[in-house]
Amino acid sequence: MPGTLRPAPGLSLLLRVVLLAGLLCLAASCSEKIRLSESEIHSIGQRVFENECGAKVACLTSWNKGEEFASLGIGHFIWYPAGAKGPFEESFPDLIAFMQRRGLDSPDWLIDKACPWLNRNKFLEDIDNPKMQELRAFLADTMDIQAEFIAGRLQNALPKILDAAQPNKRRQVRKQFYRMARSPGGMYALVDYVNFKGEGISPAERYKGQGWGLLQVLERMQGQEKGVVAVKEFSRAAKEVLQQRVRNSPPERNEKRWLEGWEKRVDSYMEAGTVKRESINN
Repeated sequence: MPGTLRPAPGLSLLLRVVLLAGLLCLAASCSEKIRLSESEIHSIGQRVFENECGAKVACLTSWNKGEEFASLGIGHFIWYPAGAKGPFEESFPDLIAFMQRRGLDSPDWLIDKACPWLNRNKFLEDIDNPKMQELRAFLADTMDIQAEFIAGRLQNALPKILDAAQPNKRRQVRKQFYRMARSPGGMYALVDYVNFKGEGISPAERYKGQGWGLLQVLERMQGQEKGVVAVKEFSRAAKEVLQQRVRNSPPERNEKRWLEGWEKRVDSYMEAGTVKRESINN
């Protein structure tokens, strides 16, 4: 059914068991483990799809005005044309490589290739041509594996974030990460934000030397209490980071036009309990 996440084809039973158990080793020492169930991954993926696309299949192939890249799939994964460079991390080729490792067939023209559309105008001219229709159908049929890819990004996020953090802030950042992970709705917020605005560790993803990723959000958090209080603080900190990004952004990008939508997105994190934690092992 269009707009609904479905199990990804082409995975062996063993891989499905391992992957959908969602064992995400999130600490640098791997001493703390958080398990995401199949239903949790599905629920998080559906919410990301709603956030990015309004749950509309037509939005799976997008190119936003003023941007230098296509935004594809439920997570609006970035895909740059050949020779194009930008400050934001490209993620669509990584998604295709992830699918290949899982044994999933994908159109040949997606594998190890740059985006074939050179700019937004060319992309929109071809929005209903056979190649674009093939791409949209492929993305609509692989929504669950896209959700697994998004959730899996957290597998290595915390060690990278801690490496990038100032030494005197690492303990607090780690504490706030697990405070969120142990809160109802917290894993949805962590998974969605790192897909939405990245880990916050890339020097290229800075305006006036200030980033806007998960690291920067966690650095702003100071509380102790888990649950609704933690998720509300995360949402507030995320808004502050995004507002700072807009203030620091180049005027020609006119990023202010996106701020209302970004804030609405992080407001959704406060719906605590929508993605319940099923198991947390230390």
